[in-house]
Amino acid sequence: MSIVLGLLGGLALFLYGMQMMSSGLEAAAGNRMKGILERLTSNRFLGVLVGAGITAVIQSSSATTVMVVGFVNSGMMTLRQAVWIIMGANIGTTITGQLIALDVGVLAPLFAFVGVAMVVFLKKPQIHHYGNILAGLGVLFIGMEMMSSSMSPLREWPAFVNLVSTFSNPLVGILAGAIFTALIQSSSASVGILQALADSGVIGLDNAVFVLFGQNIGTCITAVLASVGTSRNAKRATVIHLMFNLIGTALFTTICILTPLTQWMQELTPAKPAAQIANMHTLFNVVTALLLLPLGTGLVKIAMKLLPDRSESGEEGMHLAYLVPGPVHTKQEHPIGFSAMYVTQLRQELNRMLAMAKDNIILGFQAVLERDPKMVPQAEATEEYIDYLNKEISQYISKVIVFETNEKDSTAVSAYFKITGNIERIGDHAMNICEYTQMMAEKNIHFSEEARKELKTMETVCLEAMDLLEQEEIQTTEWLTKVSALEQRMDDMTESYRRHQMERMKQGTCSDEACIIFSELLTDFERIGDHALNIAQERAGIDAEAATNG
Repeated sequence: MSIVLGLLGGLALFLYGMQMMSSGLEAAAGNRMKGILERLTSNRFLGVLVGAGITAVIQSSSATTVMVVGFVNSGMMTLRQAVWIIMGANIGTTITGQLIALDVGVLAPLFAFVGVAMVVFLKKPQIHHYGNILAGLGVLFIGMEMMSSSMSPLREWPAFVNLVSTFSNPLVGILAGAIFTALIQSSSASVGILQALADSGVIGLDNAVFVLFGQNIGTCITAVLASVGTSRNAKRATVIHLMFNLIGTALFTTICILTPLTQWMQELTPAKPAAQIANMHTLFNVVTALLLLPLGTGLVKIAMKLLPDRSESGEEGMHLAYLVPGPVHTKQEHPIGFSAMYVTQLRQELNRMLAMAKDNIILGFQAVLERDPKMVPQAEATEEYIDYLNKEISQYISKVIVFETNEKDSTAVSAYFKITGNIERIGDHAMNICEYTQMMAEKNIHFSEEARKELKTMETVCLEAMDLLEQEEIQTTEWLTKVSALEQRMDDMTESYRRHQMERMKQGTCSDEACIIFSELLTDFERIGDHALNIAQERAGIDAEAATNG
């Protein structure tokens, strides 16, 4: 019983330490992930280095791969870039094993103490993030030491020794490693446990290698789960990750059966079983990456054949195109790069919503000018979709903002919450404009030629405002000045057109019903300008915060 408790306690500390490190890194640098990825080119070597570097820091290839899946899904990264990051992630994950083999765990209590001291005694939030990273590293190795100590008695337990001996069968060993790693969703932890077993004398390298290869396959399960409900390309990134490890396992299993590779590895560090496993793990991932590096484009093509494109027309009903609703998007599932990912996805979803509102403005003015109430059902369908997106985006924001620790991204999320409400209100006013045609048709109401010219000008200015809001690249001051000037122009036009309306009424060229509808139209026109300015101010605020926090 003490063995099980020690193992579970050590595993808990190991995983918690990893989570602390990931959370600290996310808070300290998560918002810079997008910038790093944007600077990536098609250079495969740079991609591998970035993947290895990120994984080495957060000690989890699963976390890096899940991040990649999310970035591919949000369009922040191409599938070809993802290949190199995934290859690098597999190399970076070997760092944990090497640190364990080097017995860095001796300094674990010091790491934990320094990290906790930084959090408790220093006031600066940024220092707290780095303290969490250091404390997490210390807790991780303390957990590793607990696991190793608790498993030492297992070498005297015949039943367990017999079980381990079955791992000499490659298929059994691979299956055992894959299942165990899939269950705990951490190859670093499962490899660490394997090293602890080896250090305790329970398992030798001859049997451990096949379990080790299986562990590389099992680590893919986290990315597979994260890809549920994502885009086709995101699922392909997961397939590439799985192919990498399956190819590597097939290759190294064959080599270990046909050559004395395990014996050579044992001879390199005969007195250090943990180092033997760490070296084999590193060799497995480095060699597989080097062999597949020239074939990365081929892996993409295979993934595209396994998961071919589907017709988008087959997707019926209202849906989120970029965000994945539900519990899949939590800090635990996306421990690093989470902020950059969902901020980008929110912006893309809001741009989609904004385009729908713009379509309804065009439809509304067209319906009024043509006096055609048949356009109302189409506008109603779009308006219903805008309302749906407003509800879904607002609910999504209310969930993710709980996990946000970075000030810049917190500002962006709060701004997006206000933006979605303003877009929804623009949609409402566009719908109002379209619905006036029903009264016009029922009561045979016509606008004068002068009023029609003014309506056309109003439509042009509304679309000019929407075009400005759709711009992705913003020079904060100049862009906001343009939108502000346009909104003031809309206010001035409203006032001017109301005076013209009064003159037409005095001249008897405007009926009472036409005057009422035109007056309501002017109110909707002015409100569209108000909400456009609100959106611009919120977006400018996001850019200003980004510039301040670098």
